[in-house]
Amino acid sequence: MSELFKDIPEFVETNISESIAARTDTLATFRELGPPDLCQVVKSSGSKTAQKEIGSYHYCSGVEASSSASLAAYLNSLQFSIEDSSAWFGKGNGWRVRSGVYCCFNAFSRVDMRVDVRIPGGVDAYAIDLRGEKHEATAELWQETYLSALLRAIRYADDASYRLAGYRKLDPITTPEAEIRFLQTAEELFFKGWQLGSDPEIQVATAVTNHLTAAIMKYFSDAFRLERAANLFERLAVKEPEVASLLARSYIGMNEEIKAVKILNSALEANPLSYPTLHAQCDFLLSKGKADWARHVAQQAVNAAPSEFVTWAKLTETYIELEQYDRALLTLNSCPMFTFNERDLHRMPQPARTHLPVKKFIAESNILDDESARDNETRSAVFVMEEEYRLHKNTTNELDATDDASTTAIRSPAEPSTQPNTPSDIPTIRISSESDRVRPNGKHEPVLEKPELAQANENPGSPMPMTANGEEVVSAFSNKRLCERWLDNLFLKSGTEWEILGELALRLHHKEEAKDAFQRCLDAKFSAKALLKLLEIWYMDSAYPSMVAHYLYKLGLVHGHAKIQYTLLSMNLPVGIFEIMQGYMKYAQTFNVEGSEF
Repeated sequence: MSELFKDIPEFVETNISESIAARTDTLATFRELGPPDLCQVVKSSGSKTAQKEIGSYHYCSGVEASSSASLAAYLNSLQFSIEDSSAWFGKGNGWRVRSGVYCCFNAFSRVDMRVDVRIPGGVDAYAIDLRGEKHEATAELWQETYLSALLRAIRYADDASYRLAGYRKLDPITTPEAEIRFLQTAEELFFKGWQLGSDPEIQVATAVTNHLTAAIMKYFSDAFRLERAANLFERLAVKEPEVASLLARSYIGMNEEIKAVKILNSALEANPLSYPTLHAQCDFLLSKGKADWARHVAQQAVNAAPSEFVTWAKLTETYIELEQYDRALLTLNSCPMFTFNERDLHRMPQPARTHLPVKKFIAESNILDDESARDNETRSAVFVMEEEYRLHKNTTNELDATDDASTTAIRSPAEPSTQPNTPSDIPTIRISSESDRVRPNGKHEPVLEKPELAQANENPGSPMPMTANGEEVVSAFSNKRLCERWLDNLFLKSGTEWEILGELALRLHHKEEAKDAFQRCLDAKFSAKALLKLLEIWYMDSAYPSMVAHYLYKLGLVHGHAKIQYTLLSMNLPVGIFEIMQGYMKYAQTFNVEGSEF
């Protein structure tokens, strides 16, 4: 019986609870939404007199953090992920979860909410501030922690820079009741949203430009259900006029453009210097092909907020649409710089062991990355490094001072010639017509002949060419030289290199080349990033919201979800993949996503 979980990733600690200590030491470095939730457990085995203990931890998101009871329930559920004892008689002294600590960062009050569970025993909930001091966990702190955990799960659901090992993702919102609670909590804490920070390109977070509003728009727009967001913003726009920009974007996403235009008009009459509202109007004009009108609006946004990078970027976008590239470059040259803030993560001590289980159907599908250390060892054994190449070249020069290093393997050493003008037996190939001309001394160019080594290989009984010392001349065939390695690198690329080339081609707006690079990447290995990029160009296991769900529901708007389900049935997909797709269909049916009725 193993001490590891069957289906949960985990890192085994060298010293028990060292992950908790490392998180406490780095609390002061968190700036925005905070790190992922940390779940640390202690497992024990054996009798009380001879008991063994190990500590392990994993990251997770999507766990309801509304109270200490919900987090304690998650810790208690981990007991069912340990393999059962294989004893013949009785239950035996197998491994069991003895205690656990769940850490969830409160991004509003900048404290770390922790629940310490002892099984069997009690539950202790408390808050740790940035200085490491313990405080009482109040109802207000739990409300903020609940919303912080939801925002992390939504914002970082498919963020490429948030790919962590040992990261367990769960659906943050699974029922309509949970969604209603999310909206109620977001409404109550809406005007505290600026405390969460914003995307790096926004200099100053406001009530409408922060992680809270971005998460609300992402969650509802991915499933084309912006009517719920519009209902929320309608109530908030009464208190804060700038919320009209979010309300207008919601109506545009619902194809209620007339309502959106009226809202933008009234909002700009009340506050003409609101750059979020001006940007909403600018995006609407660009979508209608009115780039010249959009440029005037973007210029007003720059005048209203000259210190914001996004206003200059929007003005540059309008110049590009107008094909005024010189003005676009001048605008970029004049825009203010911003400091890029990385996602909040904490550095952990080196684990004693790492356990990253792979689901059975994924392992059987052979989609895992095949790039292994064995391939790199083979390449390093074949390719000659620079120092070895110099040594090999010096050795070759000692054997024959007039011989070239690149022809060692294709010519055998000839007998010492007594005629100084005897032409070399190295074949010479000329493309120009000069090969037919006569040399000044009357000698013709040597005729192209087959190398002696190739002639010898045609006869199986003929021996390999030998040097004067009786050694076989095969060193140049058994090792590729630096020039040949350079040529190979021009044509032979790994899946990861094709993925990088595809991203580079997308940045340079070469979509066909990017599509070809991503396809070659998928031919070499499985890559979720390449698949997502191809989904974007062509118009699925993670929790909603995600890019996969967004494009799947986009197909459902046109064809309906019934047709998608019948198509999935006809494809005879593996059970695991079919269950993943069914999860998206069930979500659409539960929350009445447009297209689920037909």
